Amino acid sequence: MWAVFAVLSAVFAALTSILAKVGIEDVDSNLATAIRTVVVVAMSWLMVFITNAQSGITNISKKSWIFLILSGLATGASWLCYYKAIQMGEVSKVVPIDKLSVVITLVLAFVFLHEEFNTKSLIGCILITAGTLVMVL
Repeated sequence: MWAVFAVLSAVFAALTSILAKVGIEDVDSNLATAIRTVVVVAMSWLMVFITNAQSGITNISKKSWIFLILSGLATGASWLCYYKAIQMGEVSKVVPIDKLSVVITLVLAFVFLHEEFNTKSLIGCILITAGTLVMVL
């Protein structure tokens, strides 16, 4: 089931890029990111209440709070940079560079989470990097 959600994530991320490029025309990229973020926050809290998950907030550990906040800061920085990039450049060039996050994530997961990094992982990283270079150059 996780694979279905992963594919849906990719589809929605692709739509995000196209819709955002059209939406930020003549709009400051930081303002556009803030508007998008308000919508994401509202949608997220709506899902929390629909699934009746709000009671779990009191059970979140201090460590989880810290890392969720850090993750939120990283997301915010990513979105601000992404919106500025697509406003200034072509989506077809920005998105492949943005997707280098896959390579960076695999390396960070190996270093910090001690996840497996094998020959297939290395080949995948090389192919993603090569594909990015082909698309951008």
